[in-house]
Amino acid sequence: MRTAALAAVGALMLLVAGCGVGGADPDTVQVYSGRHYDLERAFTQFTNETGIPVEILNGSDAELRERLKAEGEDTPADVFLTVDAGNLWLAEREGLLAPAGSPVLDGAVPAGLRDPDGHWYGLSMRVRTVMYNPQRVQPGELDPVDTYAALADPKWRDRVCMRTANSSYTQALVASMIGELGRDRAAQVVRGWVANGVRIRDNDVQILEEVAAGGCDVGVTNHYYLARLLAERPDLPVAPYWAGQQGRGVHVNISGAGIVAHSDNPPLARRFVEWLATTGQRPFVDGNHEFPANPSVPPEPAIARWGAFRYAPVDAEDYGGGNAEAVRLMAEAGYR
Repeated sequence: MRTAALAAVGALMLLVAGCGVGGADPDTVQVYSGRHYDLERAFTQFTNETGIPVEILNGSDAELRERLKAEGEDTPADVFLTVDAGNLWLAEREGLLAPAGSPVLDGAVPAGLRDPDGHWYGLSMRVRTVMYNPQRVQPGELDPVDTYAALADPKWRDRVCMRTANSSYTQALVASMIGELGRDRAAQVVRGWVANGVRIRDNDVQILEEVAAGGCDVGVTNHYYLARLLAERPDLPVAPYWAGQQGRGVHVNISGAGIVAHSDNPPLARRFVEWLATTGQRPFVDGNHEFPANPSVPPEPAIARWGAFRYAPVDAEDYGGGNAEAVRLMAEAGYR
């Protein structure tokens, strides 16, 4: 069954670290990955250290989750790797993930970044926060308690750039606000953003470029997009402001992984995820300037210089279960 399922993979992108190209070897780790960048370095290092090959099938988080459901017990996958806690929560709810039963993972990943029953674990943090142009904004102008909500204040009229409503980043942020503030207050905030003439852009890089150029004074983006731009243009006039540091904490999402319920080799899958959460943290996160989930691993210097921050616990149920409600709320508020 495993061979037949792997054959069906052929039309999708299959990357390999080590040997065992396209095979159905139960001693090869088969990874379904919604994370599309800089995996080869980490996976090759795992293979070099352990002698265990890794095969990767890339797709979107939702596509791969649907594929796992369709394949059922015939799936060749051992590990489901995503860039969104909501999809891990949905995969657990749909019976696609098995508890890892790993003291190593429980010790490496803080409780706020993993499933309490061990179905999935965060491996890196992606911080979605406010970016500002220091030539036009002083940090003291930003609200340290309810930073995102305060962007609805009239003083920010025509000064804010944000991502489109169909962005999973925006949906997760609004879903978390619904969970934290309640629907009525969250709707009031989003209507305030719209009333302030928020400028909606298609991607985070576009937002940062506009903040740098003075088109917007502040924007909301993931932190690593700024790190990438600064690596190329160190003088770019954009700086991060860690939102909510006197409130609930800054909004984060995770890249994380879970062991597939129908994996042919759960011990091998567990060993692989344990490696990513410990020895493999740096090769896993550094290529994309992400923050390690494991607090014993320091972040790379390019982002460590921005200082420590306190993050709001990742409520995967809000991200996964509240996503549709977030989309409806934004539509009702006129946020496009």
